[in-house]
Amino acid sequence: MSLPNCPKCHSEYVYEDGLLLVCPECAYEWNPKDTAEAEDGLVVLDSNGTRLADGDSVTIVKNLKVKGAPKDLKQGTRVKNIRLVEGDHNIDCKIDGFGAMKLKSEFVKKL
Repeated sequence: MSLPNCPKCHSEYVYEDGLLLVCPECAYEWNPKDTAEAEDGLVVLDSNGTRLADGDSVTIVKNLKVKGAPKDLKQGTRVKNIRLVEGDHNIDCKIDGFGAMKLKSEFVKKL
């Protein structure tokens, strides 16, 4: 069984210490289960802590003012077929009657 390299310094001299892996060169300790979840890709959570994925449908949980738009996005607005992206506003979507929009995941919940 080979152990993974250190995620900080990429050293190959990693050893197990109970449930954790330890790098003797930089003294970094980590749980291998945590890194396996992080390698799955972008992890985006909604306002309830549910993990979101590309193609999910969500609902807006509070009224959102949109800069430069004549009207607000109302609570309860459904958004279909979201796409997850890196950054502060981590959801790309199209909202019916409103157009293309970027949303923060903290203001939506999964349907």
